[in-house]
Amino acid sequence: MTSLLPESPSGHPPAVHAPNLDQAITIRQQTETSVTALATALLTALTAATGHPTLHLPDAPPLAGYGARVMDLALAGLEPTTRGAYLAAWHRRLLPELGTVPIDRITPGAIDRAVHGWARAGHQQSAIKNTLAMLARITRQAVRDGWLPHPPQALKGWQRLYLDTDGNTAEEPRGLALPDFTTLRRLADALTDASHDRYPGWGQAVIFAACTGARIGEVSGVRVGDIHTQRWLWHARRQTTPAPGGLTDKRTKGKRARLIPVIEPLRPLITARIAAAQAAPDARLFTGPARGRITTAGLRRATHWDDVTRSLGLPHLRRLDLRHTALTWMADAGIPLHVLQQIAGHRSITTTQRYLHPSIRHLTTAGQTLTDYVNGNCRPIPGTPQRW
Repeated sequence: MTSLLPESPSGHPPAVHAPNLDQAITIRQQTETSVTALATALLTALTAATGHPTLHLPDAPPLAGYGARVMDLALAGLEPTTRGAYLAAWHRRLLPELGTVPIDRITPGAIDRAVHGWARAGHQQSAIKNTLAMLARITRQAVRDGWLPHPPQALKGWQRLYLDTDGNTAEEPRGLALPDFTTLRRLADALTDASHDRYPGWGQAVIFAACTGARIGEVSGVRVGDIHTQRWLWHARRQTTPAPGGLTDKRTKGKRARLIPVIEPLRPLITARIAAAQAAPDARLFTGPARGRITTAGLRRATHWDDVTRSLGLPHLRRLDLRHTALTWMADAGIPLHVLQQIAGHRSITTTQRYLHPSIRHLTTAGQTLTDYVNGNCRPIPGTPQRW
């Protein structure tokens, strides 16, 4: 009897291995998906061709049931920390708001109303972003299964809605920047004084963030070996984030390392921190009092951030505004737009452009320059017409 299997170079049929449990589950899910999609397509075609009233699509399952069935496929390929954030969004926001809605009734209008509700309830902007990303993964799978013709489009400009609801002005990051280095010093000293045992590391981390444009998680991720003291550049390549079971380090947001200049006022602080770490390349440059990782929530609690900022007349200042401070100062210093984009790690240059709006000081200077020009107190650029 001739074997139907191709022969191996040795002349014997190759060995066939049965799939393991995970592979078997995946194969079953893929098969069910293919069969469902094929049946849906056939029913749709027959209904359109015959107009027979008894031919109809089966009732779509609710988002909760459908999502539970396809969750492993929807979350495939995600890092553990991202997976945890998406699952939290699923349980805390999607299920309570949209869980009973049939999957084929997840419309842009339904999503818009959900986002409005989450914003009014005070959910963080990052939480809403994770929620919409989780929903997009579920609805893309629903498209593959034939329940939706295409993924529903989420509300455009929802960040503006969220910010307007919250009553702050983060739409313009320049408006959230600290005015000068003296104010930054006052903030850092006050946070240190308010912390237990007046731990100086808190204030130093704040100054570092406000002079480099780093997020607090990125400050926690700095290792001694990331600082090039000969050229005074910081190679930002990791950040600390919450994860199931505790904190973990992963690549920076956008998964791209970047070089950030270390300005002269920071260098004595950095030198002292390197010496305290005994110059060990893998040692963390900034840690908490117990030598652990720094988080934005930990910084807020340990320094009594809300009370301190309120006493300094900065009641709306957040930890992220330290990043806005650095990028605003860099823009005011005249750093070219493409360089500022690299330092910030922005994917879109339009995000970086938000830091380039002229400050009041620049507007005042521009107005005085124009006044001098009109009054004849300055020489115009050669080739331009006279205005007086």
